[in-house]
Amino acid sequence: MPSDPHAMPLILSRVSAAFADEADGVLALKDVSFSVPAGSFTSIIGPSGAGKSTLMRVILGLMPHESGTVVRNFSRSAMVFQNYALFPWLTALENVAFGLRMQGAGRTERERAAREKLKEVGLERFESHYPAALSGGQRQRVGLARALAVSPDLLIMDEPFSNLDTITAEALKADLLRIWRAYGMTILMVNHLIPDAIELSDQIIVMGAHPGHIENIVSIDLPRPRDTRSPKFFMQIDALTEVVRSIS
Repeated sequence: MPSDPHAMPLILSRVSAAFADEADGVLALKDVSFSVPAGSFTSIIGPSGAGKSTLMRVILGLMPHESGTVVRNFSRSAMVFQNYALFPWLTALENVAFGLRMQGAGRTERERAAREKLKEVGLERFESHYPAALSGGQRQRVGLARALAVSPDLLIMDEPFSNLDTITAEALKADLLRIWRAYGMTILMVNHLIPDAIELSDQIIVMGAHPGHIENIVSIDLPRPRDTRSPKFFMQIDALTEVVRSIS
């Protein structure tokens, strides 16, 4: 455990959780322990069945845990979903403003903030578009803008690039890093691509499956901005690939 727990927005200690629909209480997570430093970018990788999405629900308090402790030192969290999770009957502006509306913000205030966030993600010309008229990359940007609108100090992202083509994903990664630096927020991201995890992260949590557990926590100390063509970057990919292969 860190000497100053308040420097850690999130601390999990020996957290176990069971699947809610399993009568015999089959564990989805077992003895999960890690901490996330303030302002850091942490990625979680692991095979299917490792409980990554379950872990996100436990962290957000959307699912109870059977044992262990979850210390939440963050004041406000937000989430960006793999499948965008936009309301199809709302425009981009209305989707971005939705969280502020739920917080009781007035229309003028929430629309001003929503326009500001849409501009930050490059979608200021699309505020009146409905999700069906947007590309996958644009929908994910709307989802990111909606998360930013509530000014989170912890941003959780569940495989935000997995439904995007390579060019779109690369552009979104660059914008995400720019926004992360500007906001100074803490980001926790579920990822399934090793190169992306290394490019983005300060630390990578490697999970094993059945039940979900921590296999390894890898620190990434490459200088930023990351040179994704450098020998050190490829060495880091090789090392992390071996860690993942060892648990497959």
